[in-house]
Amino acid sequence: MLFIPITALAATFQVARNVLQRGLMGDAGPWGATLVRFLFGLPFSLVFVAVCWAISPDAAPQFSHRFWIAAGLGAAAQVGATAALLTSMGKSGFALGAAFQQSSLPFAALVGWLVLGERGGALEIAGVVLASAGLLALSWPGKGIAKCEASGVVFGLISGACYAVALNAYRAASLTVEPHHAAFAAVVTASATQAMQSAALVAWLAWRDPASLRAVLKAWWQSLGAGFAGASASALWVTALALAPAAPVRAVGVIELPLSALVGRRLFAERLTWRQVAWGGATCLGVALAALG
Repeated sequence: MLFIPITALAATFQVARNVLQRGLMGDAGPWGATLVRFLFGLPFSLVFVAVCWAISPDAAPQFSHRFWIAAGLGAAAQVGATAALLTSMGKSGFALGAAFQQSSLPFAALVGWLVLGERGGALEIAGVVLASAGLLALSWPGKGIAKCEASGVVFGLISGACYAVALNAYRAASLTVEPHHAAFAAVVTASATQAMQSAALVAWLAWRDPASLRAVLKAWWQSLGAGFAGASASALWVTALALAPAAPVRAVGVIELPLSALVGRRLFAERLTWRQVAWGGATCLGVALAALG
C-alpha cells in the first residue's frame, strides 16, 4: 500500500509545479512558463535516470526510430497541453483549469475505442460517462458567463486532448526503449523528451519572444523550484506505477482536484460555486471509476 502516500505526494508536487508556473505567466507568458517545466526540470530528471540505472544495471535502452517518433509526438503534445493548461488556469481559475485537464480521460477513451478498437468494461464506461457529464456541466455557459471564462474552458479541453495524445505516445516510447524495466524506461523517456522540449522552446523564444526567455532566466530561483517540483512529481508517479497497477494509482491521483481547489482559494482568492463543487466532485468520481474499471 506504499503507492498510496507516494501517489498523494506526486499529486502535491504536481499542484506545486502548476502554482509556480502560473506565477511566471505575467512576465514570461504561457510559452515562457511552459519552458520552465522542461528546462529547469531536466537536470533533476537526469539525476533520476542515474539513480534508476544504478539500481537496474542490466537495463539496456534501445533508441530506435520508433522511440524518437513516439517521443517526439508526445513531447510536442505535452508542450501544447502545458501551455493550454496554464492559459486555462489564468482565464477560468486554478481549480477549474485542473478539472478541465481531466478531459484527457474521455479523449483517451475515445481514441482507444475508435482507433485502437479497445472496449472497456461496464465500470470503465460508467466512469467515462460520469466524468464527461461533470466536465460538460462545468463548461456549460451559465447566466452572464464571462468571455474569458468561456475561453478558459476551450483551453482546458485543448489541454486534456493534448495530454491524452502525450500519455499514449509516452507509453509507446517507454515500451520501445526498454520493455523489461518500466521505471527506468519511463525516466529515460521523460529525460529525452524534456531535452527536446527545452531545445525547441529555447530556440523558438530566442527567435520570436526573447523578452519571455529573459524573464524565465531572470526568475531562475522560482523557475528552478517549478522544475524540481515537476521532475519530482514525474519520478513519484513512475515509482507509484512500479509498485501498483496504473488503475489504482490513477484513482488515488484524483486528489489533485481538491488540492487545486484548496490552493486556488488560499493563494488566489478563488471561490467555487456549489454547482462547480458538485460537478467537480462528479468528475473526480468518474475518473476514479474509469481507472478502477
